[in-house]
Amino acid sequence: MLSAFSSDQDIHKATAADVFNAPLNKVTADQRRSAKAINFGLIYGMSAFGLANQLNVSRSDAQQYVDRYFEKYPGVRNYMDQTRAEADEKGYVETIFGRRLYLPDIHAGNAMIRKAAQRTAINAPMQGSAADIIKQAMIDIDNWLA
Repeated sequence: MLSAFSSDQDIHKATAADVFNAPLNKVTADQRRSAKAINFGLIYGMSAFGLANQLNVSRSDAQQYVDRYFEKYPGVRNYMDQTRAEADEKGYVETIFGRRLYLPDIHAGNAMIRKAAQRTAINAPMQGSAADIIKQAMIDIDNWLA
């Protein structure tokens, strides 16, 4: 995945090639769309069941896509596991600039509520960091224009 980013490849097409075991130049538009759903869905905590519904495939096919994805991109799984553990320990997650999002439901007794907090823990540092970067860029541009 890092190689695809650093070589300015279409990340969803590169993911499709990996997940569907296809050469990059043979990835179809449907495979790319499915890979995009996989890329975003897994980061948002989508299960194989949810992915199967979204892609209109069997649950076992969706589970194979998930398994192949994490096999090809173990760093994504590690990030998710580490972020969940950190959120569980600290009760919050941080953006790259140190802005915190507190997760009061991370220890909820209700599993659905706790899992929602875990999904938020995984996603918030990415979304929040992107917002931090854009905000800093806007400040820098404003200063440059002045």
